[in-house]
Amino acid sequence: MSSLRFQALNAVLSRTIPEVKMPSSKLSDFYGSNVFDQKKMKDSLSKEAFNSIIESINSGTPIDRGISEQVASSMKSWAMSRGASHYTHWFQPLTGTTAEKHDSFFEPGSDGQGLEKFSGEALSQQEPDASSFPNGGIRSTFEARGYTAWDPSSPAFIIGSTLCIPTVFISYTGEALDYKAPLLKAIGLMDKAAVAVAQYFDKSIEKINSSLGIEQEYFLVDLALFNARPDLYLTGRALFGHMSAKNQQLDDHYFGSIPERVLAYMQDFETEAIKLGIPLKTRHNEVAPSQFECAPLYEEMNLAIDHNSLLMDLMDKVARRHNFKVLLHEKPYAGINGSGKHNNWSLITNTGKNLLSPGKTPKNNLMFLTFFVNTIRAVFEYSDLLRASIASVNNDHRLGANEAPPAIISMFLGSQLNDLLDEIESSRVTNKMKQEPSLWTNIPKIPQILLDNTDRNRTSPLAFTGNKFELRAVGSSANSANPMTILNTIVADQLNKFKAEVDKLIKKGEKKDVAIMTVIKRYIKESKAIRFEGNGYSDEWAEEAKKRGLSNIKTTPKALDVLLDPKTDKLFQDTGVFSKRESHARHEILLESYFKKLQIEARVMGDLVDNVIIPTAINYQTTLIENVKGLKDLGLGEDTYAAQLDIIKKISGHVNFIRTANLEMVNERKKANNIEDIRDKSIAYDEKVKSFFDPIRYHVDKLEQLVDDSKWPLPKFRELLFLK
Repeated sequence: MSSLRFQALNAVLSRTIPEVKMPSSKLSDFYGSNVFDQKKMKDSLSKEAFNSIIESINSGTPIDRGISEQVASSMKSWAMSRGASHYTHWFQPLTGTTAEKHDSFFEPGSDGQGLEKFSGEALSQQEPDASSFPNGGIRSTFEARGYTAWDPSSPAFIIGSTLCIPTVFISYTGEALDYKAPLLKAIGLMDKAAVAVAQYFDKSIEKINSSLGIEQEYFLVDLALFNARPDLYLTGRALFGHMSAKNQQLDDHYFGSIPERVLAYMQDFETEAIKLGIPLKTRHNEVAPSQFECAPLYEEMNLAIDHNSLLMDLMDKVARRHNFKVLLHEKPYAGINGSGKHNNWSLITNTGKNLLSPGKTPKNNLMFLTFFVNTIRAVFEYSDLLRASIASVNNDHRLGANEAPPAIISMFLGSQLNDLLDEIESSRVTNKMKQEPSLWTNIPKIPQILLDNTDRNRTSPLAFTGNKFELRAVGSSANSANPMTILNTIVADQLNKFKAEVDKLIKKGEKKDVAIMTVIKRYIKESKAIRFEGNGYSDEWAEEAKKRGLSNIKTTPKALDVLLDPKTDKLFQDTGVFSKRESHARHEILLESYFKKLQIEARVMGDLVDNVIIPTAINYQTTLIENVKGLKDLGLGEDTYAAQLDIIKKISGHVNFIRTANLEMVNERKKANNIEDIRDKSIAYDEKVKSFFDPIRYHVDKLEQLVDDSKWPLPKFRELLFLK
């Protein structure tokens, strides 16, 4: 057996199963213990300062400098009492990861003594070097200045010995260089638009929060085996590997008993997450072997996304303590299911009502219908933009692969609601409708919808599941801020248009109820094409979607074209979520990330082929040749070594193909690298360079089956997928 693989497997076999230790106290006893939350602020701040912070969180008003000094002082005292010595502005740049620059509380005094300081200015704003973060041409390389600014709506927390302060990240000229700044704009936009519409029905509604629950799927692999696979280490996925004889075909891993070693890991990272205020609720085995899922309770959207970004980082750090590596790649292993994160979205009022949950009265049902139908209309109008929001080189492996929703954006409502919308579409709206519920004869009766009376359709990108919409197409490694920013923006924009149309009808003398139902009925008819109740995996749906005029954009470079569309520019201009410069910059950033990741994969593949795979195959072939020579020297006939000759010939065939294809791939990569236009370069990588990946892999995987198992250098799928 090859040295590195042998050492890795020995390391796995020597692992002892750690004892699963339950916390000595209830989880609720230390929930949020490492978070400077509102209760801790209230206990440590003056009433004036606390009320000012709450007002800023609720309405976005600026925080007075004097108040920020109080908060900084209290935050520092609390953090130091928890063992913190440093602080950082924690932000989410467009790299797709989180970022932080640590500064010490310590400062030398003029008397030669040291002291700990943390000012309101240091809390509110920092100036990290922005030169090496993606910017899409917003700033030149020599223009390094960027700013992080405190987001008081997301509480500070402690990781290790560092106080982490959630912030936005903007350029010197004010453009957003992160995911959070546009998200906060979209959340505020939704609040304002939704309140204006909700007040048609309930004047007590003064604030509406976007609510989000993010289910996170992931794979685990033993750390030693991960380190023995350069492709996993450098790209996050296995570029080669013949499928194990047993994988997920028996469906025995899904919801199965959690392996003890994995359970110990889960217990560890869940405990750390609870301390950070991340309300993890669920854990279970997923479909593929070594695949798992965790899910929190619902939270306000900004906090939910911060928590998910923090959770991904936390899971990886804790995994190393258990000799695991977390794989968040959307498709780490060919031939089995990949991973996503399901974003469960709803709208919650200050009165505690879920606007996407039908009520018991016609009045409440009409409010539900209003938000429900406007959401459908928004997704229909901007389906290509929503598709672009979940596009990535990793997710291209997963979408439409009979394991995840297709690249065609559609919405599943369930038979009851689908029939209801058909009924409304064919009904007649008259001015006999009155405010009294008993006289609302033209509003079809909606039975109270419980969480389980709409079936789940796992083939739908966006499914209504009782009281929320579940966006199932987001990739497991993605920052959910991007698709949630788009979803909030398009729905808020649609609500604004709805209100303008209804108000116009009311001014013409229509009763409010009649005006609302008139517009709803038209929206139902206009957006009918986006509704689909069947199997999204089927070829028949692709044909049907084409007839309906729905896009089926299968690769990222072309999916991102919509970011340059004048219709998109107008949407962002009208809503103020992105400037034209910002949205066009993101188009460039996403394309650059796309081709660079393919470039890395191509280089890793070429390196492994030339330096690992081909030499291994030739060495084994040489062994066979010596065996054949020995048999010939003994005077034995060809029939005694026919099998060896056959294997020798097959190895030569595979090696020759791999070598030739790799040289051609390198040549195509060089051509692509010389293309200046970033879209053309990305398409060249997608259509030319990537086209060699599967053929090369096919022949490498054939060699894996031919070469002596003890000589094969890379850990195999049967070793990677089944945790020991």
